[in-house]
Amino acid sequence: MINPPVFPPGTPNWIDLGSPDIPASTAFYTAVFDWSFQDLGPEAGGYGFFQIDGKTVAALGPLTEEGASSAWTIYFATPSADDTAKSAEQAGGTVRVPAFDVFDAGRMACLTDPHGAQFATWQAGTTTGVDIACQPNTFLWAELHTSDPEGAFAFYRTLYKWREQVMEVPGMAYRVVSTAEGDIEDASFGGLAPHMEEGEPNRWVPYFMVEDPDDISVRVAAAGGTVKMAAADMPDVGRMAWYADPTGAEFAVLRPEPPAPR
Repeated sequence: MINPPVFPPGTPNWIDLGSPDIPASTAFYTAVFDWSFQDLGPEAGGYGFFQIDGKTVAALGPLTEEGASSAWTIYFATPSADDTAKSAEQAGGTVRVPAFDVFDAGRMACLTDPHGAQFATWQAGTTTGVDIACQPNTFLWAELHTSDPEGAFAFYRTLYKWREQVMEVPGMAYRVVSTAEGDIEDASFGGLAPHMEEGEPNRWVPYFMVEDPDDISVRVAAAGGTVKMAAADMPDVGRMAWYADPTGAEFAVLRPEPPAPR
């Protein structure tokens, strides 16, 4: 579980959207999730924070890499962004942007795994990560859709020492991933899923926790987004839906099934 403000190495600790149209993306996500947007001013180059009651849940900024498409980027905590970037390159990945300081907030690097999925890594300074997660309308789960789940897991295990539990779900073997320390279920934060369609890209997709996926679907359509998978129940998981925002960035929502009584 993602549990701010403590982010053990390998935990998703930050998430941001790269967009070609900041006003349009702001309007969309504030309408869908009731977020507010705090622009950090000219010195931040158009970057800003999505917030709930003054607490940061995600961020938004302009596309900065040549040829980049609108997408959500998931960041994983590390004690050293430089070391993680070096390990990624040695393990067959690509360093798209070498480690650099973000004012006094922290140090980051932008990376790509050997199969083409993009992600980033964050070394905390004054900012450890998002302020809240795993609550309504906040980041809940990180999911990698990949052509090679076994190879992808081996890559990320090299970087972050992740653990895995392979679960059989309808139509696939799903790898639930956890950080290196603690109870493996309590430390889980995401999953690796094999491709289900030909030509599907390798990419990380964020899930946001919501109370009513059906209502979110109505909001997405009204705000100009696309419902790619209508809300449906997943046994032992919850009710989920999949979307693309007006700029094409994909994301999903989930109302988790309440845990079984202990």
